[in-house]
Amino acid sequence: MDVSAAEHAVTSRHLRRVWALPGTVLGRSRWPASADQRLHWHWNYWWQAHLLDTLVDAQLREPSPARLASIRAFVRSVRLRNFGRWTNDYYDDIAWLGLALQRVSALGIDVGPAVAAIDTQLLSGWTPAAGGGIWWRRGDDFKNAPANGPAAIFHARAGNLSRAREMTSWLTSTLVDPASGLVWDGVRADTGELVKHIYTYCQGVYLGACLELSEMDNAARTVRAVAEHCAPAGVIRGQGGGDGGLFAAILARYLALAARALPGPEASVARSLVLTSAEACWSGAAATPEGLLFSAYWDRPAPWPLPEDAPERDLSVQVGGWMLLEAAATLSPEVAGPPIGG
Repeated sequence: MDVSAAEHAVTSRHLRRVWALPGTVLGRSRWPASADQRLHWHWNYWWQAHLLDTLVDAQLREPSPARLASIRAFVRSVRLRNFGRWTNDYYDDIAWLGLALQRVSALGIDVGPAVAAIDTQLLSGWTPAAGGGIWWRRGDDFKNAPANGPAAIFHARAGNLSRAREMTSWLTSTLVDPASGLVWDGVRADTGELVKHIYTYCQGVYLGACLELSEMDNAARTVRAVAEHCAPAGVIRGQGGGDGGLFAAILARYLALAARALPGPEASVARSLVLTSAEACWSGAAATPEGLLFSAYWDRPAPWPLPEDAPERDLSVQVGGWMLLEAAATLSPEVAGPPIGG
């Protein structure tokens, strides 16, 4: 495996200027791009947050002045494309960008105003409806793990441990299935209806929140539940293209953190899940003239040539494969491959 090859494939295929303006760059949401995608008209704010986060992974793995410059340009471009704002109406979206920007800050790039704006909006989303938690989006009646999980991680990393604990406790008491240990999707505040869909990224963000707060028993339970229910033959289950293209990779990111943080046997389980998934993803990638192309389902090969409606055309799927390999590289030096230019 060679994670630098994954980075090259995704960035060369998808990273482009915004509106042809110098000093800008974002990811085109599909490949090959349609006219509106070339203009970043449908730009998928939260996919960009994960692309930024994965660029940070690469910078930490193999520091590069050119990549650091791209990260600076990327941050500026998010605000530009968002018409001068850092936030939108979706609390999960802005939590993801907040997490990426916190890591960008550690690279020495000043993103203080952006992080502050996101922090303010996330704090404003908390209400006592449905027992607590923040909304999925403004004006909605749904509270879910995809919003509260990353927001809890964000608050913990910002030092607001009391809010992070409130959110994580709400998740534990409201959305964790006591029978399986899996995390349900959310709850409708107006009726109290639990939406019990099981998504891999819900497991990941809850796991990440537990790790940030050193709730190791809950984190270990989540790893066991994922291994039993979400990873047939040890490979994290894919959930298609579109938004689903990022779900498994988000889980892999936090499993990699669990593999380094948990004190018990679940650390080995988490490590195995990441590395087995990475090996399957790498083995199933298609070698195309434009570089590696990852499958939307890591347990099967990527189709090539691509059908017109193939989920593998989505930025989310390709960032997800790259993100998985970056997570695996933190656990095994063999995954990182040779240095750039080596």
